[in-house]
Amino acid sequence: MYLSFFNLSEMPFTLTPNTEFFCALAPHNEAMQVLITALEMGEGFIKVAGEVGTGKTLLCRKLLNQIEHDYTVAYLPNSYLSPDELRWALAVELGMDVDKQLDQQALSQLINHHLLALQKEGKKVVLLIDEAQSLSWDALEALRLFTNIETESEKLIQVVLFGQPELDEKLAHTRVRQLRQRISFSYQLRPMTSGEVIYYINHRLQVAGFKGAPLFTKQLGLKIAQASRGIPRLVNILCHKTLLQAYGEGLTAVSSRHIKLAVKDTEDCTVNNYINGWNIAVVSLSAIAIMIIWAWRQWL
Repeated sequence: MYLSFFNLSEMPFTLTPNTEFFCALAPHNEAMQVLITALEMGEGFIKVAGEVGTGKTLLCRKLLNQIEHDYTVAYLPNSYLSPDELRWALAVELGMDVDKQLDQQALSQLINHHLLALQKEGKKVVLLIDEAQSLSWDALEALRLFTNIETESEKLIQVVLFGQPELDEKLAHTRVRQLRQRISFSYQLRPMTSGEVIYYINHRLQVAGFKGAPLFTKQLGLKIAQASRGIPRLVNILCHKTLLQAYGEGLTAVSSRHIKLAVKDTEDCTVNNYINGWNIAVVSLSAIAIMIIWAWRQWL
């Protein structure tokens, strides 16, 4: 690939949520602060929602790494589970050795006892659920019942939900109004601004070992920002394809032409998202010329 060509130690724009590349921009930094504060306060339910590709999974794994020494953490990356599967998954994540022949009532009781035992040892339990929009109605109810387990002063398990906007739509339903009322802290993860996209691109290149003049100038970064709509995943895809284009031509500098080719090759970045500054100028000048001609004819 292009690693040695651009003097990189690792791929800078992979889609794998590698926490080494975590960029503490305003939206992700604010979300992390909300999560940490809510967990320290012992809140039962916490929610982070955001559009596809805005970095929820990376944020989830960053939180996991940050709290794993202070909490007993259960992490469910796949939420497409029935209530029974949810209980079994939680038991496994908590390190419980349970008989596979147990019925669900017995399993629930064992989980409750295990949570009480952890609480007596001074350990707090946090359940992180990624892609939470896929939780069924029954699974959401099972989660709510888990958070009913509490002492007089604290919850025995805290739940953090990471999901797409469909999660908010599901939680707005009257069927889960009891759970919705228990979400005391939430954060809406937004796309990056143009300035944040430029910083994000350079940050990932630096983490990947790049040294030298910026591969993506400010103007090129703005084009990436516009075409990607500020979605981190799309920024990664476009930057990767742009570097591939330059590498394929034996060029160590990328250009707007490389970006345009990358945009055309990426389905969620239609060519309409990519507006060249020269085209804007041409449109503006044309509009002015038409207005002048129209005014001149009216005068005659």
